[in-house]
Amino acid sequence: MAEFEKLLIVGCGNMGGAMLAGWLAAGEDPARFEVLDPALESAPAGVVLHRSAPANPDHDAVLLGFKPQQLPALAPGLQGLASEGVTVFSLLAGIDLSMLAGAFPSAAAHVRVMPNLAARIGKSPVILAETGLTAPQREAAQAMFGTLGTALWLQDEAQFDLVTALAGSGPGFVYRFIDALAAAGTELGLDRALADQLSLAMVEGAASLAAAADASPAELADRVASPGGMTREGLNVLDDDNALKSLLIATLRATAEKGGELARQAREQG
Repeated sequence: MAEFEKLLIVGCGNMGGAMLAGWLAAGEDPARFEVLDPALESAPAGVVLHRSAPANPDHDAVLLGFKPQQLPALAPGLQGLASEGVTVFSLLAGIDLSMLAGAFPSAAAHVRVMPNLAARIGKSPVILAETGLTAPQREAAQAMFGTLGTALWLQDEAQFDLVTALAGSGPGFVYRFIDALAAAGTELGLDRALADQLSLAMVEGAASLAAAADASPAELADRVASPGGMTREGLNVLDDDNALKSLLIATLRATAEKGGELARQAREQG
């Protein structure tokens, strides 16, 4: 974090907390982080917790982690924390770069950031889109967020809500699938505790294998499914009339469209 020596996290909820935990677990110095959150019970050891905006801030980057609908109300009071020379990183779903620049016009640069909760264990994709970063700052941001998993720059910001739906909201859909798989096994006669254990272990193993494989997930599915066998019979149900694909298209579309709705709400309140 050479370019960003001190990061102030404004609103350290589930996502901000997961990122902070991920950085600390990776060995980052707690003194590099400060938190501004009036509702947070406590901060990790070595991390300064502010209940109100610090009078003499010394950070060179701010990470916004509150609800996107709160931006119009909170931005005026945060202007002093996003002054000249400070980079604003934002976790606010639906709030685009132009809106960030409008809310914090004095900041040196503005960056949208979208991880997921796996940042806590260094396994999150982290989507980035920026305006105003220098080349060294871009490299520093890549390294900083790469510590939390895999940092990827998005060239077309118009796709940010869709990417957020897939990679940011995606864990929620996977968790729902795991739960549904266990519930289906229970409905057909398995003990629920056993079904839960089997479903979770299966998904963990399958994901690890897919990440390390030299074949696509589609190819791996076909390798598991012998012609005329049990797995193929189940895949036939999922593949019938593109049932699973159609369901996920509708899921991602609804999620991405919510990002646009959040942005409209913020503009209307601004």
